[in-house]
Amino acid sequence: MSWIEALFIGFIQGISEFLPISSSAHLLIFEKLLKINMSDSPLTFEVFLHLASLLAVLLYFRKDVLKLLQGSYQYLFKKDQRSEGDFRFTALMAASTLITMIVGKLMEGWFGDSITNTATIGAALIITGIFLILIEHGVNEGLRGPKEITWGHAVLIGLGQALAVIPGISRAGSTLVVALWCGLNKETALRYSFLLSIPIISGITLLKLPEIIGQFTDGVGFELWLAFISSFLFAIISIKWLIAMVQKAKLSYFAVYCISLGLITWIFLT
Repeated sequence: MSWIEALFIGFIQGISEFLPISSSAHLLIFEKLLKINMSDSPLTFEVFLHLASLLAVLLYFRKDVLKLLQGSYQYLFKKDQRSEGDFRFTALMAASTLITMIVGKLMEGWFGDSITNTATIGAALIITGIFLILIEHGVNEGLRGPKEITWGHAVLIGLGQALAVIPGISRAGSTLVVALWCGLNKETALRYSFLLSIPIISGITLLKLPEIIGQFTDGVGFELWLAFISSFLFAIISIKWLIAMVQKAKLSYFAVYCISLGLITWIFLT
């Protein structure tokens, strides 16, 4: 892989990771279209790109993460009732994550190899576009804040996130539409969706890290670092962009894009 290809792959992963357009679908589509060769170290690249996304969301939401960790510790070990809200929010995210892991694994087994074929990706992108239309026009914004999130909501959002195991289904899009459908206000839905990405991305990275440890004995190549930095920077941009677009009710632009790309993928790449 050339340094230009590494830079481009990092850009695609970073910009699409937190935008509601499915990063996995974009990586598969552009690798096929541009015939980018990642066969030498695909797993290493995947782990590095996930690490970049993880660091980006941790940096952007560092205050929230620190508050939740400190609050959970204070509630569990210091019996500080004032921190119950932080502990409960963390526990709700843990429940969503557990549901996602179980259902996502089952879905991978059900779909098998067909989960990554272009017909599936095209159809999934169209579904993501429909999700985005629903966020703006089919689901009214609720009034529920963090304290009004129930365990049932956590389960439903976890199920929505599990759909993102299919390339083309956006994790951000599916979690947002379910969160808003559950009656959460936009600020709470966005915060929950972004913070929920942390345990999922961490889990994916940790599970695959042992498989590539041996590849680091000779050092990490320039292309890997370039892809990592590119992905990290554009992930930060995509977080800011999505927050602004949701608040301004302009997700329909992404809906048109996803549906168009889905149709193109279905017609020309299947």
